[in-house]
Amino acid sequence: MRPTLPAALLPLLLSSTTLAADPKETKPCTVYNPSNGNTYDLNTITVQPLIDHKKAHKDDRIESWHARGYDYDTNFTMNFCAPVIETMEDVIGVEEKLWRNVSAFYTVGKKTYSLGQASTEPIFRGRKLVLNYTDGSPCESNSDRLLPRKLNVPDDDDNEDDWDDDRKSHKGSKSKEPVRRKSMLISFTCDRDSLAPKVHLSFIGSDPDECTFFFEARSMAACGGVSEAQQTLGPGGVFGVIALIAAAVYLLGGIAYQRTVMHQRGWRQLPNYTLWAGIFGFVSDIFVILTSSCARFIPRRRGYNQLPTSSRGRDAEANGLMDQYDDDL
Repeated sequence: MRPTLPAALLPLLLSSTTLAADPKETKPCTVYNPSNGNTYDLNTITVQPLIDHKKAHKDDRIESWHARGYDYDTNFTMNFCAPVIETMEDVIGVEEKLWRNVSAFYTVGKKTYSLGQASTEPIFRGRKLVLNYTDGSPCESNSDRLLPRKLNVPDDDDNEDDWDDDRKSHKGSKSKEPVRRKSMLISFTCDRDSLAPKVHLSFIGSDPDECTFFFEARSMAACGGVSEAQQTLGPGGVFGVIALIAAAVYLLGGIAYQRTVMHQRGWRQLPNYTLWAGIFGFVSDIFVILTSSCARFIPRRRGYNQLPTSSRGRDAEANGLMDQYDDDL
């Protein structure tokens, strides 16, 4: 049995409405969460440098994102999935060719410290969306900012000497280890407040040796949504599916009516057969007229049937035939 029109269209409709791109194949700075099926795109909060000849709009940022350090005595500057748009110079412990790829930094006095190079791979750690920057400036093992302080309790001189000896031996052992570099971890939290800024960045803290820094970013970008790759049909596809369904209903419904109610057979089973036959005849006539009009401009080979004749020649032949007929009589 031959499949009817809806059966033939069913695989096409199913393939156009159910197929989606592999969620693992995402563009940079996006991540797919298999637990809820959403895709998180951080490109919406990435600050892009302005082109020289382009004028800045009121919504365009002319600087990277900032986070206050409060009791840390400095502020932090960073960008998401891209280097900061500020010009970097004299970054401590970072090669000059890598200055343009610094994604976060802070300044203490006249010294600039990098917190890591740009990364375009956010990940999910459990239910938390995080972004990690690594390969920043070298960690300072002898930092005085957050050194552990001794307790103000009475103690003998031997214990104090032991404290100093342990601290000196700790410094000596650190110098023989590979260079540790600063890094940072940004935890993203969903913020659906439409009146809030695109990103609210907060400094959480750092480890005692100032090697790893923690931040929290509240933004609408962390709420997730359906990615473009997962959207099954666009406006044109939806219109096409509706048109196909309407055409199938019109054709099959009309055939069923003409066959069962009007008892028509053959081509007359088609709905509005007279109308479509008239349209087909009109188009056929137009085609014949156009082809015949264009045919006169096509060169033809001259034969005997196209030899030129004159009216005088035809009269002479007629007179000769009449004279021959009279002679025979």
